[in-house]
Amino acid sequence: MIAIHSTKRQRGLIWFGAARAIIGIFLAAALACCTATPATAAEDLYRAQTVVTGQGEANRMIGFASCMEDVLIKVSGAERLAGDRRLAAYKAKAKDFVTAFDYHDQFSGKPKRDEQGTRDRPFDLTVDFDKEKIDGVLKALGLKPWLSHRPVLAVFVEMEQGERKFIVTSDGTQSDLQRDALLAAAARRGMNIVLPTAAALAKANINGTELSKTPSSTLVSLAAGQGGEVALVGRLVWNDRDLGWGAASAAPRRCCLTTAKPAAGNDEVRTDLRFRKSL
Repeated sequence: MIAIHSTKRQRGLIWFGAARAIIGIFLAAALACCTATPATAAEDLYRAQTVVTGQGEANRMIGFASCMEDVLIKVSGAERLAGDRRLAAYKAKAKDFVTAFDYHDQFSGKPKRDEQGTRDRPFDLTVDFDKEKIDGVLKALGLKPWLSHRPVLAVFVEMEQGERKFIVTSDGTQSDLQRDALLAAAARRGMNIVLPTAAALAKANINGTELSKTPSSTLVSLAAGQGGEVALVGRLVWNDRDLGWGAASAAPRRCCLTTAKPAAGNDEVRTDLRFRKSL
């Protein structure tokens, strides 16, 4: 079940896949509820990061290609570009779109293991792309950069794993993996999100078994109190057979109090269908 509200103004990698699915909802909600106000800071929209092994050219080219796809989605807000075959030709020449790149050794400060050298160590590869060239690719794809204001999203995610039920918070220890995955996935798509604190949920008498029954007015108030402009509510259930998180069976509902058309050329996303398909 996914719900979207707007105010006025695993387990590891498995969970990260679910987080990326939720980010698709973030983009859809923001595109539907955004205003035409110019963005205050978009300098990092043309920057992306991925993990590569070593600093060799072959893996660097793979990293460039991966980052270029992320940047195209990040700048346009068009999640449907993920895996789009039309990007293959551009990704093959990704280095021609790069203006700068940098490495960070994930094992920095740690001794090398046996025969492991810098060739085998994992690095965070950060890549900056040429704005005009990326915008040109989007134009060729029939899209435009989404440079208008991107609302801050207040995210309420209820997790159910057997008898264990909880809400992802900004400060709870039991949801640290989910929190980190959500923040990383949001940054990857150029979205700003806030999560509720445990104290705020307690004050509103909300727990992991009652989130779906919480009135929209309460969630909107909580979102505004945390600096959110759009509130998103989701529920994910762990499936032992599939070893993954899945959306609850309840039909999605959507509520957006302020709407605006997305950037010209960027089709409106059907949040319920995309969420189910992306999980």
